[in-house]
Amino acid sequence: MVGRKIDKNQNFTILHKTQRQAIAIQQVLLLQQIIDYIEEHIKEEIKPEKLAKMIGYSPYHFYRIFDKHIGYTVMDYVSKRKLQYALFDLGKGEKILQIALDYGFETHAGFTKAFKRCFGSPPSLYRLHCPLSLPPKLNLLSLRQKEVGGIVMQPKIVRKPAFTIAGKTFESAIEKVSYTRDAPAFWDQRISLDESIEKTLYEALSPQIHGEYCLNLSNSDLKNQFTYLFAVNFDQGTQLPTRITKLQIPDATYAVFRTPLVPVEQFVASIKGTWQYILEDWLPHSFYEVDETSYDFEYYDEHCHDWEYEKIYMEIYLPIKEKSKG
Repeated sequence: MVGRKIDKNQNFTILHKTQRQAIAIQQVLLLQQIIDYIEEHIKEEIKPEKLAKMIGYSPYHFYRIFDKHIGYTVMDYVSKRKLQYALFDLGKGEKILQIALDYGFETHAGFTKAFKRCFGSPPSLYRLHCPLSLPPKLNLLSLRQKEVGGIVMQPKIVRKPAFTIAGKTFESAIEKVSYTRDAPAFWDQRISLDESIEKTLYEALSPQIHGEYCLNLSNSDLKNQFTYLFAVNFDQGTQLPTRITKLQIPDATYAVFRTPLVPVEQFVASIKGTWQYILEDWLPHSFYEVDETSYDFEYYDEHCHDWEYEKIYMEIYLPIKEKSKG
C-alpha cells in the first residue's frame, strides 16, 4: 500500500501556530485581570510596575505584551480610561475641578489639557456631548475573537448638522442588507476599489474638506441587493457632473467610534470587528438606540493612508437617540 507522504515542515508550522495562539490567549486572560483591576481602581493612582507584578511579568515584558494586545501603552490606556469615566461624571453636571481631582489629575489645567488631547475640545464645551452611560466593561477575549485589533474606546457623541455628499454608486448582491452596519464584510471591496474613482471625485468636485464616506443606499424592500455609495463632500455652488449621485444627510446626533490603530493588513478585519463590538456590546448596554431616520456611515480621511502612517484607523458614525423610557 502506498501511503501519503508526511510533510514534516507543514506539521511543524501548524503546531507552532497552535502554540502561538495558545500563548496569545493565555496572555489575553492575564491582561483581562489587569483591565478589571484598572476598572475597579479607576480613581486611584495606578503604577505599571505593580500591574506587571500582579501577573508575574517583568515590567519590560509586561509593557510589550500590553501594547501588543491593547493597542496603547499601559499609562496611556489608564489615562484614557480615566477620561472615559470622567465623561460620565461631566455629563451628570459635576464640577470640572472635582472630577479632575477624583481621577488623579493634580490641577484643573492638567485635566483640561489631557481631556482636550483625547476628545478634541475642552470639558467646558463637551458637556452636551457626554455619553449617558458608563463605559461598558471590556472583554479582551471577545475583542480578540472579533479581530478588532485593540480596544474600542467610548465614542464621542456629536450633533452634526445636515450636509451633502456626492459620489459613485455600486451594486452588489447581498441579502438582507438595509443599513451600512448590515454589511461590514463588503468593505473588502471598498478597500480594493480602483483609486481612479477617488481621484475622479476629487478632481470633479474639489471639496474643501478631504474625506470619503461609505454607506448603504438600499431600499428596505430590496432584500437581495446592496447599493453602496462611495462619496466625498459636496460643497454648495458646485456643479454636479453626470453619473454622480448627490445625497443629503439629515442633521442627527451620532456616536462616533474610532477603530483601533492597526497595520494595513489588519484594517478590514478591524472595521468588521469594530462594527460587531458596537452592535453586540456597546449599543445593548448603552442608553441609546439607533436613529433610523438618518444614515449610519463610515468615514475615511488621511489617517487611513498607509503610505503616510505605520498604523491606520477610520471612523464609524452611528446615528443615535435616547432610548424610550420603559
